Amino acid sequence: MSIYIGERGDYLKIENNIPSSIEIEQLTKLYRAMGDLTRMKILWFLMEGELCVSELAYKMDFNESAISHQLKSLRSAHLVKSRRSGKNIFYRLSDDHVKWILAQTLEHISEKE
Repeated sequence: MSIYIGERGDYLKIENNIPSSIEIEQLTKLYRAMGDLTRMKILWFLMEGELCVSELAYKMDFNESAISHQLKSLRSAHLVKSRRSGKNIFYRLSDDHVKWILAQTLEHISEKE
């Protein structure tokens, strides 16, 4: 099985046609975490760079408790990472794969048929 992954026509060769049950569970957890409007907005704000809870709450017009709750789900799905600096905890996207997933998903929904 080959899966299209790039503009140049690059293909990723997959040895097994179907991921393992554990991988399917992980994929489901990832998409479930991304399947919430508030969490998706948080991810897009973090595309711009690292932010603390209070900055996210201000930008999104939510209370800090609600943002913290959503960030916990995103951390659990390994979509964001955190670091402490004094009393603040700063969040960022886990890695460039998350940016790629978001960008490719947006490109996909923006396509005209």
